[in-house]
Amino acid sequence: MPPARPVVRFLDRSTPPHIVTLVLVTGLSALTMTVFLPSLPGMTAWFQTDYRLMQLSVSLYLGMSAVLQIVIGPVSDRYGRRPVLLWSMVIFLVATLGTLLAPDATSFLVFRMVQAVVAAGMVLGRAAVRDMVPDEEAASMIGYVTMGMALVPMIGPMIGGVLDEAFGWQANFALLLGLGIAVFWLVWADLGETAAPGRRGFGAQLRQYPDLLSSPRFWGYSLAAAFSSGSFFAYLGGAPYVGTEVYHLSPAVLGVCFAAPSVGYAFGNYVSGRFSTRIGMNRMVLGGTCITATGLGLLLMLELAGLGGAVTFFGLITTVGLGNGMALPNANAGMLSVRPELAGTASGLGGAIMIGGGAGLSAVAGWALGFGGGALPLVALMFASATLAVSMILMVIRRTRRLAL
Repeated sequence: MPPARPVVRFLDRSTPPHIVTLVLVTGLSALTMTVFLPSLPGMTAWFQTDYRLMQLSVSLYLGMSAVLQIVIGPVSDRYGRRPVLLWSMVIFLVATLGTLLAPDATSFLVFRMVQAVVAAGMVLGRAAVRDMVPDEEAASMIGYVTMGMALVPMIGPMIGGVLDEAFGWQANFALLLGLGIAVFWLVWADLGETAAPGRRGFGAQLRQYPDLLSSPRFWGYSLAAAFSSGSFFAYLGGAPYVGTEVYHLSPAVLGVCFAAPSVGYAFGNYVSGRFSTRIGMNRMVLGGTCITATGLGLLLMLELAGLGGAVTFFGLITTVGLGNGMALPNANAGMLSVRPELAGTASGLGGAIMIGGGAGLSAVAGWALGFGGGALPLVALMFASATLAVSMILMVIRRTRRLAL
């Protein structure tokens, strides 16, 4: 007989967190990554620097997120989800204040890297779900959590573009500061501990990494997630340039167009939450990655034929969100299922692989676009990443079938 699901009471930190809290904690992480993107050209002018340097506010942020997730996972397995998340929120608030007061681009980038500690919300949101429910149900619940999270980055760039035009780029970071204070209070009031503190020390936790890294299934799920989301991270690094320099969109219009993947992501997350238990994790990941690769393949052919434009570019980018919305919750649940007793460690390590790859692709996208060619270099990079995601989940499926024999 399966264990009963834990009782959850909202704003009662003696019980596990409510789904609303998990949505908002992970949503703040996503908002921090995307809300300021329409402001990148204006920030470049404000700090009197080069766009490639300001674009590092995306890739360095993602790189630091990857490094932090390696630490956050095992620390939370050792000491619990609640204290790690609370301290992470405090550091995030200090760093956000620093971005507002930064006198130059270098100082801004330093505080921007420290802001990445908010990635604890994504890591521990997934781990808390896995603490509370079993594998297939975890995939479904993660789907619902990230479906709500998708609404935040969908409206984030739109809000960021409007705030930029009305008040300047600083308004975006003032918004993050205010929301960070509100989410900190919510975590304090509602997020009860879901994992009892472990008896192993931090070093012992880190020594569990070889068990995960020696698992072909863990690598398969992690790389499927990394390459699937890699298409989106490359988009984050290159779309502000494509929108402003290639298609000559204003910050407000770019903010609206920038939300294209999130529209698909919200629907993909709904599909994941609704059907993952019935269809299964692996087939859901395969379907999602194939949708992304197909949409980007069509966009690549249009660009090569000289038929590309703002409408086709942002329209077909919706398939990136749709595919990721289906694939990522299930790939994340898959990597956590390899060693359930190390859910926090697996979430952190898998997230580091995913975000680290995204940081690299984001930097490459910004670099490649500097050589001209319109949107074509970005689209080609995104298509290559999506194709690799399909191959990774096919490897997992073959491995799973061999283990079942």
